[in-house]
Order: sequence, then C-alpha cells, then structure tokens
Amino acid sequence: MRFLRRLSIRARITLGSLLVGAVVLTGVAVVLHVQIERATLATDQSLASGDAAPFVSDLRHNPDEPPDRPAEDVLVGIRSSTTGWVVDSLPRDVRAVLPSSVPDEGVTLRLHTDRRVATVVGIPVRNHDGSFVVWAAHDGRAGQETVSRVDRSLVIGTVLALAAFAAAAWLLSTLALRPVARMRRTAEALSSGTAEGHLPVGTSDDELAALARTLNSFIDRQRENAERERRMVSDASHELRTPLAALTARLELAHGASGDAVALERELDAAEADAARLVALANTLLELSRLDEAGPVPSTATAELVTELMGSIDRARALGGTGSRDIDFTVGLDAPDERYALEPAAFARIVDNLVANAIAAGEDGGVVRVALAQDGAHDLELRVVDDGPGVPETFLPQAFDRFTRADSARRAVLGGSGLGLALVRGIAERAGGTATLENLPGGGAVAVVRLPAR
Repeated sequence: MRFLRRLSIRARITLGSLLVGAVVLTGVAVVLHVQIERATLATDQSLASGDAAPFVSDLRHNPDEPPDRPAEDVLVGIRSSTTGWVVDSLPRDVRAVLPSSVPDEGVTLRLHTDRRVATVVGIPVRNHDGSFVVWAAHDGRAGQETVSRVDRSLVIGTVLALAAFAAAAWLLSTLALRPVARMRRTAEALSSGTAEGHLPVGTSDDELAALARTLNSFIDRQRENAERERRMVSDASHELRTPLAALTARLELAHGASGDAVALERELDAAEADAARLVALANTLLELSRLDEAGPVPSTATAELVTELMGSIDRARALGGTGSRDIDFTVGLDAPDERYALEPAAFARIVDNLVANAIAAGEDGGVVRVALAQDGAHDLELRVVDDGPGVPETFLPQAFDRFTRADSARRAVLGGSGLGLALVRGIAERAGGTATLENLPGGGAVAVVRLPAR
C-alpha cells in the first residue's frame, strides 16, 4: 500500500488497467485453451470411433466369421475376454497401458506414453461367442501441436494486448489529467500573485469542470473575505485614530491644566469618555470577530430572551439622554418554551443597539416602539420602530455593512463607529435568522430581526 501511495495517479491508473486486463485476458485465454483442447479431443475421438465402427459391426452381425485385418494406417485391436487379442495393430506402448478387462460400456482414454499422445476409444461387444472389446487409437500429436500453437498465440496476444492496455491507459490518463495540470499551474500563479482570475474550466461538463467551478467559487469567497478583512482593518485603523488623537490631546491639555483642578477634572472626564469610546469600539470588533468562529450552537428559551429584552429597555431608560422620548414595548408569545440558537447576552446586544439607534434617530417627544412576537411557526420576531426622519434610500442597501454611517441627519443609525447594525446582523445570521431595516411610509424606520425556532 505504501508503494502505491508513492505512485502518481497516472501510474496507478495504468497499473490498475494492467491488472484488470491481465485478469480478463488470462480468463479468456484459459477458456479458449480448454475449448480448443476439448475440440481436438472430440475430433480424435470421432476419428478413432470411425476406425472402430466396421469391426464393431462385423462382430455384431458376423460373429461366426473372423474379423478382417485392419488397414496399414488403422490402429485397432480386438480383445476377447477369454482368448486374448483376436486382432491387434495397436502400437506396443499403447497396448501396454490398456486395461486387460472388457469394460461394461464405451470408454475414451487420453494416453500419454514415452513415444506419443493418443486418444483411444474402447467399445464393448457381446455375441454368442463371448465378450469382446474393440480398441481404436488415433495419434493425438497433431491435436496436441494445434493446442500448443494456439497457446503460444494466446500468450503472445495477451502480452501484446496488455502492452496496448498500458499504453492506452497511460495516454488516456495523461489526457484526462491535463486539465488538472493546468489548474495546478494556474493555482501556483494565483498563490504567488503573478496572475489573476480563476482556474481554467474545461469545455466538457465533467467532474474536473465541476471541481474547477467549485474551486473558483472558493477562490471568490476567499478574495471577498480577504478584501473585507483588509477593508475592516483599514476602517478600524481610521476609527481608532480619531479617538486616540483626541485622547492624546485631552491628556496634553490635562497636563497643561495640572494647576487648575476644575480644568483638570474637565479634561480628565473628556479623556475618560474618549477611552470609553475606544473600549466600546474594541469590544464590538472583538464580538464581530468571534461571530466568525465555529463553536457549539447555543440554545436559549424564549423566557430568557424576554428577560434580556426587559433588561435592555431598562438600561436604555436609565442611561438618560432620551429627553422626552419614551420607550413602549409589547410582548406576544404563543410558545414560551420554544428555544432559539443564540445566547441571552447576544440577544441583549441586538436589543441594545436597535433601541439606542431608534432613540438617537427620533425627535423629542417621540416614542420608540419595541415588539417581540412569535409567528405560526414559532419563529421569533423583534421589531424596533422609531419616529425619526427615516434612513436615506441610498444608504439602506449598505446599512448593515461594517463602518458605514448615514448622513448627519441620521448619524446615529450605526452608532458612532458604524458597527452596531453590523453586529446585529452578524448575531442574527449566526442564529440562522435575518436582520432588515426599512423606512415607514409615514416617516420613521423599522428594524426587524427574525430568529427561527430550533
């Protein structure tokens, strides 16, 4: 097995073809050999029986007359059970190996002596004079030579056929694997950066073409992931640079105001706010990166998610900054024991982000409406509606992308860093659900998160 593993696919295909061809051709050769040998034996038996027929007939119909003497080239012997040989033209070496008794029925013998190979037919005859056996021999050297020549031809033909099999298998495997060689060279060029594009797809709709299409799809996904990661790193660097610069400036001002306690406290508070923004941004980035990691699928009951919803609304109310805006919520659940594939803390992050965006988007005196319900299939739907001016239509297609923001009129849709809705969508999709954002006909926007039941 280790030897086969070291061989190339082409060599293994050729070797396998040789083995299969050898088994098939050997079986055919054996069958032909047996058939030809049986045919020569049947021919010799027929000739010997023909030589014995006149003597058998003479013994049966003319028992009182002595049998005629065989012709010179006819090998026949008549033996009586009592008096011995009546007629004898058999070769001595053949006669010596014949049985001395009279058989009960006709027999055919294939005799191999030092001098010859002979087919001998024995036919018993009984009349009023006693029991006789007529032995007729036919030289089998011609048939044996025929079988030998056929065997030699079969051996030579088998060897030539195996050579043809090997050459054909090598050629066909080379042609079949040529697209693989092209794909390998192209893949090497793509990995080294000296080429762009995709792996070549053959004109035939075969397994290799399907493999090439699958690999091209994989390459496209990898390129998209690499581009997304590159863009994320670039955007993250840009986002981190601004609060870091502000934090540095605040610390410099705090250092300059070391003699003024009020100014120092003001600058330190501002620096603390910048540091908190950095921490929040880093935590959000960490949560987004963890969404791509494979792990066990969580399972949370509906009641736990309701508890997290209430906690998120309480936090939003307690944080202040909502002015005269109110938060109204409704919960309608038909299957409180149903379970969903996300952690309670992850669901809380969804509610926190959507409620914070809705609060920031509305006007003073407005109401943020939150609804949690189940449909007929027990899928969970969270709706967060604000009464603000709505989202620009050009921004809706990219609202859930990372580091994207609406214009200044809707600057809080993605929070300060442009990662809030991206985190919402990532959590929802990891749980097998969806997240959407739409404008309402009468103004405002609605964010909808749907989570399928497990």
